[in-house]
Amino acid sequence: MGKLEVIWLKRARGGPMHSVDEAVSVEGRGLEGGADFDRERQVTLIEREVFDRLKGELEGFVEPVMRRANLMVSGGIRLEGTRDQTLAVGDLRIHVHGETRPCVRMDEACEGLMDALDPHWGGGVHGSVLNDATIAVGDEVHWEDA
Repeated sequence: MGKLEVIWLKRARGGPMHSVDEAVSVEGRGLEGGADFDRERQVTLIEREVFDRLKGELEGFVEPVMRRANLMVSGGIRLEGTRDQTLAVGDLRIHVHGETRPCVRMDEACEGLMDALDPHWGGGVHGSVLNDATIAVGDEVHWEDA
C-alpha cells in the first residue's frame, strides 16, 4: 500500500503552490479551491521516489513542489503506464488519463529538471475526479482492481 505524502493547491493559474493538510474533491470537477477546478486536468500526481532519486542526480536544489502537481504519493505506487486505471487515494477515486509531460517551467525552477523528469513518466500523471471525497495527508493509496 502507498501513502499520500503531500497535497498542494494553486489558487491561481501560474501562482504558487500551497501545501494543505486536506482537500475536498468534487466529482467531475476537481479539488475545491484549486485553479484547475473545472478544467480538463482536474488533478495531477507525482511519485516521491522520483524526486528522492533526482536530488542525487541534479546539481541544483530540487523539491517535489517544483513539479506543480496536486498530490504526491509514495510507497511503491508507480505511475508509469497507468492510463485508464483508477487510483484510490483515501476515499477519492481518480481515473488516470495519461502522463503529465514536463515543461519549460521545470527548468525555470531547476536547470535540467525538465529532461530529468522526461523518462518513465517522471513528471507524473493527470486524471479526473470520480467522486466527492475529503482526502488528507497520510491517507492510504492503492490501485483499484481491474
